[in-house]
This record gives sequence, C-alpha cells and structure tokens, in this order.
Amino acid sequence: MHAHPDDEAIWTGGTLARYADEGATTAVVTCTGADAPQRVEELERSLEILGAGKPRLLGYTGLANGTPRFRQAPFDEAVGRVVEHIREFRPDIVITYDGYGAYGHPEHVHAHRVTVAAVEAAGYDQLYRDAGTPWRPRALYLATLPRSVVIAQWQAVFGTPPEPGQTLPGVPDEEITTRLDVGPWAERKLAAMRAHDSEVKRGGSLTMLLSLPDDMLALGLNNEWYRRLSYDGPRESALSAD
Repeated sequence: MHAHPDDEAIWTGGTLARYADEGATTAVVTCTGADAPQRVEELERSLEILGAGKPRLLGYTGLANGTPRFRQAPFDEAVGRVVEHIREFRPDIVITYDGYGAYGHPEHVHAHRVTVAAVEAAGYDQLYRDAGTPWRPRALYLATLPRSVVIAQWQAVFGTPPEPGQTLPGVPDEEITTRLDVGPWAERKLAAMRAHDSEVKRGGSLTMLLSLPDDMLALGLNNEWYRRLSYDGPRESALSAD
C-alpha cells in the first residue's frame, strides 16, 4: 500500500517486478490520486511495466479540493477501505512504509498507520462485516532504508556527512530483516519510475532520486530493504532475501 502514484516504483518496484516474474500475483493500493487523471495514467503505465495489475485507488486526494483528503478522512473509514482490498485480493504478504513513512512525509506516515490497522482488522469476522470474507495475510513488511545507506546518499548529495542529531530516514542496519536483490529488475524499476513523467518534471523527490550519482542510484535500484513488523507461521522470511 502506497500513499501516492510513483511510490510503488520507488520503494517496491524491484520487488513487484521480481515476484511477478516468479509467478506471483501482485497488486498496489494507492491512497491518493483520485483527482489527478494524469497521475493515474502514469500509475497504470508503471504497474504495467512492473506486472502489478491495474491501479487500486483508495479514493482520496492529497490536496484540499472536492475529493476527500486522505489525511483528513475518518481513520476508521480509511481502514475499512483497505480492509476491503485485502479481503478481495487475499494477499499472502502486505507491504507499506516504515513508521516514519520512509522519509517523514505525513501522508506516508498516515498510510503506514492505516495499513497496519487494516492488516490486523482484516482477519476478524467481527470487524468491517460488509467488507468481505475475513482474510489474514501471512506477513507485513515495512519498506525502509538501512541507516548506513542513508548516510552514504546524504554524503553523495551534500558533500558532507549529516550533522550530529540530524533527523534521518531509515532504521539502524541491524533492524533490517530482509534485503532483496532486485538487480536483474533494476531497468524495469527505473522505467516504472520514469513513467511518472509529471513528477519527474515537477522537481520533487523523484527528480532528486534520479539525479543521484550513478553509484548511489544503482544502490537503490538494485536493492530493496524491509523490516518485518509482524509475522504468522514458520520463522523463515516470507520474502526471499538475495
């Protein structure tokens, strides 16, 4: 589950492409974009590249206009909409951002909170009884970054290490439970990122990411990192590392 069109490519593009090629059925729920036809078209192209089906829009916008704003929607309502997608799609695993929203974006943080609540609620027949047959995913994974990678990228962009006490994305390296090698799918991940042409032209975080030095860009394209938040079943990882 992702907050915006383009996040699926940035944070999980390699994972989606890899598992699609290995025969898994994948899908992406996107919280915002209901008011932006161009971004939805770009999302469609990205998902086609990654083999992740058609867009599943939660129906909110990130802007304050005629469509309900994601962060201002009633929490229970948003959770219920995600529960409906989980029960319909019946995923083995669910992926969203870490508790800091990967890099502190408030809509990412909110998407994390909504997803965590929905994954838990989806398995209870007492909750959201009109949202379909209960389904409990086997695992929940949080897309994140090892702190060592964040520091290396900071150094590459700004030329100096972060100041002591600087708030940084990611988690300590030892909290990473799964690193996926997605190198063979890096070109597809990059193509999916570039499919979001309006975001590239806007000059936001995607533009900055694509402008990283080649070695730092390659590091992010070839690897995706996760922290397992909860897990049912045997102790082996539900995502196959390396």
